[in-house]
Amino acid sequence: MSTRVNPFANLTDPQPVFATKPKREKPVATEVIAQLAEDNNFPSRQATKTQKEPRRKRRVYTTGRNQQFNIKATSETIDRLYKMADDRKVSLCKLLEEALDALEASTNHM
Repeated sequence: MSTRVNPFANLTDPQPVFATKPKREKPVATEVIAQLAEDNNFPSRQATKTQKEPRRKRRVYTTGRNQQFNIKATSETIDRLYKMADDRKVSLCKLLEEALDALEASTNHM
């Protein structure tokens, strides 16, 4: 028992040859099927595309601000915030700074 048994000794071809199967041709073209479905008023199972809400213009400002501040708000509040920033042509942070300054000024005068 000093030699090991070779498990591949009885194989005649050391490299098995694999061949890919040829693709079968489709019996009917996709265009013909679509035309038949349209002629016979068969509805498509494909979902209709819904229109997405238009995206806001991307805001990219290089301001040196590097701290993130997240809050939850209603969609109306968020829309007001973006509209005010767009009207003033400032970043959201600058608008927040101006709002905080105005709030501090109004509370100091009371």
